Amino acid sequence: MTADTHSAIDAVWRIESPRLIAGLTRIVRDVGLAEDLAQDALVAALEQWPESGVPDNPGAWLMTTAKHRGIDRLRRNERLERKHEELGRELEVQQEMAVADLETATDDDVGDDLLRLMFISCHPVLSPEARVALTLRLLASLTTEEIARAFLVPVSTIAQRIVRAKRTLTEARVPFEVPSGSELDARLGSVLQVIYLVFNEGYSATAGDDWMRAGLCDDALRLGRILAGLAPKEPEVHGLVALMEIQASRTRARVGPSGEIVLLLDQDRARWDPLLIHRGLAALERAEKLGGALGPYALQAAIAACHARARTAAETDWTRIVALYDALAQLVPSPVVELNRAVAHGMAFGPAAGLELVDALGSEPSLKGYHLLPSARGDLLAKLGRSDEARTEFERAASLTQNARERHLLLERAAACSR
Repeated sequence: MTADTHSAIDAVWRIESPRLIAGLTRIVRDVGLAEDLAQDALVAALEQWPESGVPDNPGAWLMTTAKHRGIDRLRRNERLERKHEELGRELEVQQEMAVADLETATDDDVGDDLLRLMFISCHPVLSPEARVALTLRLLASLTTEEIARAFLVPVSTIAQRIVRAKRTLTEARVPFEVPSGSELDARLGSVLQVIYLVFNEGYSATAGDDWMRAGLCDDALRLGRILAGLAPKEPEVHGLVALMEIQASRTRARVGPSGEIVLLLDQDRARWDPLLIHRGLAALERAEKLGGALGPYALQAAIAACHARARTAAETDWTRIVALYDALAQLVPSPVVELNRAVAHGMAFGPAAGLELVDALGSEPSLKGYHLLPSARGDLLAKLGRSDEARTEFERAASLTQNARERHLLLERAAACSR
């Protein structure tokens, strides 16, 4: 196989596999079987396309091939079960119906299928880690190795998560449908959470040598944009997309020439991507126009928009950011939100005001090992001229982070307090 053909097949697979798996899941009602059939079609493509060439409609070719493989597999299973005759006529009828479904299924409603697959992959019956792994596998078309590398865990761990997730969905008989009513709100929250987790891990890696993993940000953005197209009347979907677009606009400015971290207020805003900012502000506007109070993602997007609209760090509207954090803290109270709110207070009303709020969080159990608490405290202490205390806080923060780039930055800031 030539390198060009292999690249073409890989590109086609990345684009088509989510829709292929989604369509097959609608037909066979089993996400594990659907992925197996999709993989069978990929193997067939790898065998045939180098000689025949990539077809004009590769997606349709893959779907047709997968359906034929599914029919063959079901008929083999049917013959096997007939030989054993343990499960009686009922299973034979089920097999015959499944074959008929595959033979008559159309490829309509691809968008609905993708939306249903998102809701299955992010079903609350799965652990958050399993939801992330399965979503990246089925909807972002990442290999098990790529997911493991992105999250710095063994390949075997990711493989087990994916296998168990598919088994759990099958055993729980999770329906292939978009939920409605109150269940939709709960399930949509799970979908948004997974996309947000993927983006955040790419934006500020929790561990390893790299500050960012841009590929994960790209995957999350792609999933968010797909979801916004499939659920255009959900304001929080647009809110999350807005947040990710605006944050992603800073990517080039967040890392220096040697890979070092450049903090927000020190970034060269000329390096921010104006197209992503424009897209983010437009998505935020769509969320606002849909009416009602802004949700947590839209509020965070509004905070990001305050930074995006400021031509320089000095022009940032910190008073508005404080008000937005106040609203966010009321809507989704959490120690992390309170910490961010305290930092904003320090910027708007002076470091002493911010330090008072940060110190009030010192006894919060969930922040005990959270490196950004001593980091924020160190920053406020440094601004107040309390250098020795600031150095201690930065050193403590450095000891808590698992990210090498962040540790280096914190130790540099600690050393600067001694000069």
